[in-house]
Amino acid sequence: MKSKPVWQPRASLETLRLRALLMQRVRRFFAARELLEVETPVLSRAATVDPQIDSFSSQRSGGVERWLQTSPEFAMKRLLAAGSGPIFQIAKVFRVDESGRFHNPEFTMLEWYRPGFDHHRLIDECEALLAVLDGPASCARLSYREAFVREAGIDPFLASPAELEARCVQAIGPLPVMPSVEVADDSLTRDFLLDLLMSHVVGPQLGRDRPEFLIDFPASQAALAKVRRDVEPPVAERFELFWRGIELANGFHELTDAAEQQQRFQADQARRASRGQAVPPYDGHLIAALEHGLPPCAGVAVGLDRLLMLLLGLPHIGDGLAFDDERA
Repeated sequence: MKSKPVWQPRASLETLRLRALLMQRVRRFFAARELLEVETPVLSRAATVDPQIDSFSSQRSGGVERWLQTSPEFAMKRLLAAGSGPIFQIAKVFRVDESGRFHNPEFTMLEWYRPGFDHHRLIDECEALLAVLDGPASCARLSYREAFVREAGIDPFLASPAELEARCVQAIGPLPVMPSVEVADDSLTRDFLLDLLMSHVVGPQLGRDRPEFLIDFPASQAALAKVRRDVEPPVAERFELFWRGIELANGFHELTDAAEQQQRFQADQARRASRGQAVPPYDGHLIAALEHGLPPCAGVAVGLDRLLMLLLGLPHIGDGLAFDDERA
């Protein structure tokens, strides 16, 4: 079949109508639950410092470098601290080197926050949203440990770095260069290897029969989530949603401690520096908001382009976009 000229939309007009319907149904879902729809800036003076995510930087304006958001999370938490109550947003977000069957450097993210919820209650609401959008009626839940044992045959908490590396080599062959770490702290090496196994071995097998929520991540992968320390080993109170081997959502029982969040940001900056990555400024406004007081809450981000792709059975994420990266 002859390909379309690049000036034309990649998605069919019927697909674009279904995409618009998806957005309408998402908004109706949250309106019925009395969440406030908000908008926050796409450009910020700060950026994510997560070593796994790189931000696009803009030209300086007024002598200040600005960054395109990879998520509206920080600004939305500032609204929560200001007393907004439950909120949601459908936002355009941007990430460097995100291109492929399941990735586009510019994509659409649904993000919402629920004061008074923990991550388990938020999982329930995610499941309800999927049902409203004609997704599966029910989802499974399993722990990070259960997923690794089932799909990779290894315990992610007990296996040594050497055992994890051997399993990685067995599954994917020679490994890329691992980050340098202090001899006394192998957490970076462990997480690097666990991420490889997740992306190449475990994740692609999750949610094959029905969507699966993955919970109880290693504490070292808490990101912006609380850590539960009354269990051994401690686990991060976060979740990810997988359907047909594709990650759709990432949610947290949100960390509210300003000092701990600042320490995590600074540790991530140090990791980026050790890897030779750009080290953007972290969001000091968020730290100030946490110091003022973020209400106990849970939040989640859902990739709407991927969700549309799965709901419609599209072979490529670009098939659900008017203009993908090639046509932008």
